[in-house]
Amino acid sequence: MPASISVLCADDHPVMRDGIAFALQQERDIELVAEARDGSEAIKAFRQHRPDVTLMDLQMPGINGLAAMTTILGEFPNARIVVLTTYSGDVHASRALKLGAMGYMLKSMLRTELVSVVREVHAGRKRIPHEIAEEIAYHLMLEPLSERELEVIRCIAKGNSNRIVADTLGISEDTVKGHMRNVLTKLQANDRTHAVTIALKRGYLEG
Repeated sequence: MPASISVLCADDHPVMRDGIAFALQQERDIELVAEARDGSEAIKAFRQHRPDVTLMDLQMPGINGLAAMTTILGEFPNARIVVLTTYSGDVHASRALKLGAMGYMLKSMLRTELVSVVREVHAGRKRIPHEIAEEIAYHLMLEPLSERELEVIRCIAKGNSNRIVADTLGISEDTVKGHMRNVLTKLQANDRTHAVTIALKRGYLEG
């Protein structure tokens, strides 16, 4: 049986790409037609091969997965893209799904669900793991971080003190402290380090 589903895999980790390639090689109706190490290569490979399904890692050097998705879907609105990520961060998922991703997969699920997800997305069905859907629904009930709070937590994540954050953003230290209190409350974090960890996991520190 000739391969009927062509796949592009974009991921900056060779071991991950090799694992995906091996898994897809076992399927007679699926062919891995191209691989990419970053978003720029993914865009070029998509233009060249026009794959039926694209597996797109979100966190890649240079042009990241979300930016590559934006470009690809802008040129090819019918592109079927499955997002690959380590975290079930709701911000990541929401952004990707709003952009038009057809699927969202944790890398820990690839061994058991990769092939079925490729086939389902190729058939025009969306695939979002239950735990990711649950996390999105849960966090929708929480108040999101404001733009200023995002700026503060991003500065804090770089290891800056309140004084440096204040100087960088042109606000007072007391204002920085007030924003951080709000951040801790909204992220349900115990302290600054915990807040940064949660913000990273949920996708707030991307872009």
